[in-house]
Amino acid sequence: MEKMNLGKKTIFLVDDDITNLAIGNDTLSPLYKVFTVNSALRLFKMLETHIPDLILLDVEMPEMNGYETIIKLKEHEKTKNIPVLFLTAQNNIENELKGLSLGALDYIIKPFSPPLLIKRIEIHLLVESQRKQLVTFNDNLQLRIEERTRKVIELKNAFLRTIAELVECRDGSTGEHIGRTELYMSILMDSLQKHPIYKDEVSLWDKELVLQSAQLHDVGKIAVNDDILQKQGKLSAEEFNEIKRHVTLGEGIIDRIKKITTERTFLDQAKILISTHHEKWDGTGYPRGLKGNEIPLQGRMMAIADVYDALTSYRPYKKALTHEESVEIILNNKNKHFDPNLVDVFLDVSDKFSEVKIFFNDNIEDIEVLEDE
Repeated sequence: MEKMNLGKKTIFLVDDDITNLAIGNDTLSPLYKVFTVNSALRLFKMLETHIPDLILLDVEMPEMNGYETIIKLKEHEKTKNIPVLFLTAQNNIENELKGLSLGALDYIIKPFSPPLLIKRIEIHLLVESQRKQLVTFNDNLQLRIEERTRKVIELKNAFLRTIAELVECRDGSTGEHIGRTELYMSILMDSLQKHPIYKDEVSLWDKELVLQSAQLHDVGKIAVNDDILQKQGKLSAEEFNEIKRHVTLGEGIIDRIKKITTERTFLDQAKILISTHHEKWDGTGYPRGLKGNEIPLQGRMMAIADVYDALTSYRPYKKALTHEESVEIILNNKNKHFDPNLVDVFLDVSDKFSEVKIFFNDNIEDIEVLEDE
């Protein structure tokens, strides 16, 4: 199928009367590329390979009349937008309204006046041309908006990741903690979309938004003293209490941002993750001692992702445990630290957690080799 464009606009003239076809062709051919068609069936055969700029369609035809023809034209994507002007010998308001309601742009009474026919076609082709220009403009505008939105989102994500990694680096980690926990959360979220208990809730989330907000779960550490964050040995009770303050400090940071922006969904998700990822299923967590389902599902998921990464990661004050050792610890804390249902999900996908950890470890080793060289 192709648009017929040989320097002139293309018109299909459909009429079962050979005299009308001849008059129409003589009138229009000096201005347009005209194809005369004596039935609706032949019209649809031609439309299989060529699309005109306009169709002049007789109403009273055997086999398939004009009303039936336009209904069929409007049913198909490739023909529904072709401008159709009805030709009829009946000057009847009811029939005219019927044709216009079916999608015709105009009614031309036969026998038609050649100058009037030419002028009406000229007007409708101009309108159609302007419509197409508007569609093209809107499509291009939408593409520009989408491109600008994509760039803004990329900038926001880069900013979030940079801030989050700066926070992580302050306590001696590499910043890879952010990337790993985000992937762990993604693995859990994918699994929960099939879970009989949690699938309905998770299906309502914007996955990308939740994962982006997860990058800020420890943002409150930016306000914690360096001496405590980077301490090599075991923390005192007072120092640990100071560390725990990073949760409420993070909440405060989000609340201050809320005051200067109308954006809420992302910040609300970030605050949930910040405030609840250290709560425990049995109520012994902090900062509020929430228990069981009082803890939002996002926080319960982050608790598993965060603890798994902490267990399997080296710190100056602790060695990295193996994947198997870490899984065992999480299993032993089922119904204590962790939501028992989420632990079951974690066990089903723990091999994927291990793959993420191995991937990041391999990349870090490659970077270290390059630095040594």
